Amino acid sequence: MYRITIDRDACDGVFACLVRDDRFVEDSEGLAAIETDDQTAIEATFDDDRRDDAEQAAAACPLDAIHVESVEEDAGAADTPAGTDHEEVQP
Repeated sequence: MYRITIDRDACDGVFACLVRDDRFVEDSEGLAAIETDDQTAIEATFDDDRRDDAEQAAAACPLDAIHVESVEEDAGAADTPAGTDHEEVQP
């Protein structure tokens, strides 16, 4: 499992991440967000084989606004579908 986090204070809307990983989208404020289950988030946890895409998006960000880290699966997360542990971006 891994977590993607976007630092909204660091993001400047360069969007180099969008071409590396299609989960990244432009939100209503003109900043990067992660699309999960038809919602946008600034943090999401995934259990899939797309970590390399996320790491490429993070590496492409010239402002280091994207962080990808490993997370341990705990009892609560085991019942949560991939990509649903997130904070919604408020417009």
